[in-house]
Parts: sequence; C-alpha cells; structure tokens
Amino acid sequence: MTAQLQFRDLTLGYDRHPAVHHLDGAVARGALMAVVGPNGAGKSTLFKGIVGMLPPLAGRIDRCGLRVREIAYLPQAAELDRSFPINVYDLVAMGLWRRTGLFGGVGGKERERIHRAIAAVGLTGFERRTIGTLSGGQMQRVLFARLLLQDARLIVLDEPFTAIDAKTAADLLDLVRRWHAEERTVVAALHDIDLVKANFSEVLLLAREPVAWGPAAEVLTPDNLLKARRMCEAFDEAAAECAA
Repeated sequence: MTAQLQFRDLTLGYDRHPAVHHLDGAVARGALMAVVGPNGAGKSTLFKGIVGMLPPLAGRIDRCGLRVREIAYLPQAAELDRSFPINVYDLVAMGLWRRTGLFGGVGGKERERIHRAIAAVGLTGFERRTIGTLSGGQMQRVLFARLLLQDARLIVLDEPFTAIDAKTAADLLDLVRRWHAEERTVVAALHDIDLVKANFSEVLLLAREPVAWGPAAEVLTPDNLLKARRMCEAFDEAAAECAA
C-alpha cells in the first residue's frame, strides 16, 4: 500500500485539551474513506489537523509528499459566511488560486474551466447570483465546483451531504465517485450509515479515539456503533493532555 496520509500516535485538541487521542494508521493513496462517529467524536477536529488548520498536541501527520495547499477541503456548511457579497462565478474561481495566485489574472482557458465546473454541478445560469440568495443545496454545488477546479490529489469533505435535498446529494455523490475513479484520495465525514455502507469501502469509526478502522461491513457493526456512542458520552471535556 502506498500511503497518502499517515497518522502516528496523533493527538489533536484545543487549548491543550485533547479532542482526538492516539490515532495510528494510514490512508492509502486513491482510497475512498468515510470517517463516522457520534456528534462530538472529533471528526472535524481530525480534518482540521489533516489540512493544517490545527497543529498536533502530540504525534504527527505525514502527508506523504503533499503540501497543505495541495489539499482540497470542504468545511461544514455552518462554518461558511453566507452574507459575504460574492457571486457564484467568483467563489468557484477561487479554486484556481493555487495556480494563478490570490490576485493572479484569469485568462480564457481559466474562464472556460470555471464555466465547465459550474456546468458539472448543474448551476449554469447561476454565475452572477450572490451566494446569499442560494439554497443550501445550491451552495453545496457551488463549493463542489470550487473543489473541481482545485484538481487536488487529496480531497477532505466535512459533512458534505448534510441538510441538502436528495437530488443534490445524489449528484454530488456522483462527483465523489468520479474522483475515486480518477484515483484521488477522498476522506469524508458522514452520519448516514446506510450511505456509507453503500458507497465507501473503508471506514474509520471515531469516538475521540479510534474504535475500529477497516472495511465498512466489519467496522459498522451494532456493537461498534454502541461502543462509539458510549465512549463519546463518557468523554471528559476537561481532561488533561494525554502523555505521549
């Protein structure tokens, strides 16, 4: 197995209090992996560590040759400011910043790529709409179009299908399958166990610390899911940092 991510006794947290404990393991290059767990299990914390937003309290993350700026990241919808006065076209175009620079010019080829990405998510005609006028599903389509332009080898999705309509979820899941077929590495935090079983071959069940990691059928058992819920319920928010 050629790894895309390697977690080495990783502990992540806030204000010196751990939220993810002692995670060891590797994500293979080209993997399609779901991270599953109860609310408060540390999924978003883990993702912030992967994309470099949160430094480890202990241990480390090896990104196996990838720079942080080469990772495409979709945060949870609640973390986005929908009041910012930007339109669909300009938000999608931000996916090109790694190639053009933050203030780089956008030429004809780049404009064509932007229009193709918008069309790929079914939003042709929405280019001049401001993001504050979009529905939740439309906004998620815009963010997936931006991911398409980033053309990243590692794609990290935090709750990509939450609070959107079924048609949008199905369309965006098709894009995830496309990325997997292109041998990109996709890691997604998800709550829908049936969706995970049907579409993701590998699962990390997290409850502040790993409960199980492997094939979906072996990880998502009733016993493991019950164990994860109990572990989260018993977690002490004021716990000290774990010794390395």
